Amino acid sequence: MSRAYGWNARMLIGFETTYGTPPASGAFHLVPFVSSDLDSAQGLIESNILGLGRDPTQPYQDVINVDGDIVVPVDLRNMGHWLKAVFGAPTTTGAGPYSHEFKSGGLSLPSLAVELGLPEIPDFPLFAGVRANSLALNFARSGEAQATIGLIGQGETAQTATIAGTPQEVDYSRFSQFQGSVKKGGQALGNVSSAAFNYTNNLERIETIRNDGKIDGVDPGVAALSGNISVRYADTTLMDAARSGTPIDLELAYTIDADHQLVIECHEVYLPKPKRSISGPGGIEASYDYQGAKDALLGNMVTITLINDVESY
Repeated sequence: MSRAYGWNARMLIGFETTYGTPPASGAFHLVPFVSSDLDSAQGLIESNILGLGRDPTQPYQDVINVDGDIVVPVDLRNMGHWLKAVFGAPTTTGAGPYSHEFKSGGLSLPSLAVELGLPEIPDFPLFAGVRANSLALNFARSGEAQATIGLIGQGETAQTATIAGTPQEVDYSRFSQFQGSVKKGGQALGNVSSAAFNYTNNLERIETIRNDGKIDGVDPGVAALSGNISVRYADTTLMDAARSGTPIDLELAYTIDADHQLVIECHEVYLPKPKRSISGPGGIEASYDYQGAKDALLGNMVTITLINDVESY
């Protein structure tokens, strides 16, 4: 008897031309991942029928929900597919290296199909009509650089073989936490112990009456940006901005070199005034749970630039 193992699982993604319709087999990309709980769930509704004895009649099947989080490595090339899912297609410039600029605030978002392959069974569930709801990254001094992508889909198709044929695959090259940096107004921000970036599209499930239990679609709502910056308390740079209510320009980045980097620009970030707790003889930290807003001059809230050797996404 064969048993499924995570080390042999495969994830394939392909962007749809028509919502809910997976692309042709040659349009799928093989992408690395750390973990996934993306799946469909269909609950049961307890029967309340009377008059047929003490034992209950059979329950009813409820509607189908497809959602979950995928944790992926922040890598140089495949990360562009996930950024496209979260923000839409980028503006690409250059002739190699290429600069891919993703911006928040687009009126529409692409949809994709996601196949999770468990070849030992064989089981290759295919989720269609999938849109990215959220993107979360945590910056630290050391460790693996990872991103969590929150997804909402329309439905699942059970398969015993892959739909993708021979998927497209690129060389894997990941960023590490020691390559991270934090800047304020273009200048390095010192004494940062950790930082977090959380962006959400606030997707709305379009729930209509259908005979297949699926949702009709997933539409974007008002986007939101939040996060955290924790610093060793050594100056009042951030405290002054918090007190005055003056927004800052926050930049979070991973850099291998000038031709290989990921730069996240949060154009208008507001800081709350935090407490400075003293709990012992050690260093004192201040933690700021920030919120982002649209920059009126630039016309958007977040710009992410990925520089690599991939020609297009």
